[in-house]
Amino acid sequence: METKTDMKSTERINNLLNVFKSMNDWESRYQYLIKLGKTIPPMKPELLTEENKIRGCQSQVWLAVKANDGETLHFEAESDALIVKGLISLLLTVYQDLSPAEIIQTSPQFIKDLGFDQHLSPSRANGLQAMLKQIQYYAKAYQYLLKK
Repeated sequence: METKTDMKSTERINNLLNVFKSMNDWESRYQYLIKLGKTIPPMKPELLTEENKIRGCQSQVWLAVKANDGETLHFEAESDALIVKGLISLLLTVYQDLSPAEIIQTSPQFIKDLGFDQHLSPSRANGLQAMLKQIQYYAKAYQYLLKK
């Protein structure tokens, strides 16, 4: 049985799948991805630190997190590459403002369903996996901390 919050992530994923499936070619999808990346608000300069930098990305990517209300996680992200910024925006579209448990329980299968496993260069695919792992790492850490 899906909970209200499970439906939130499922609905977000379904919306993304519908948008991407409505595009006929990968050039259009990449253009949409770039457009999506431009919607991310600029990251606060004080958060552009080495400790917020994601390792495993060819481009520079930063990801910071804070607990919104003691229950959900809010991410800020930045990248120096448009496609990569779009990829992190894609992840945030799904995982933003969910609880740590919801983030952990939301399968990243949507990445394959969107076709990114086949249409990204190996370095970008590795970067996408590194970003996803960092989001999941934060969720696991906050899940532990918020239980205390």
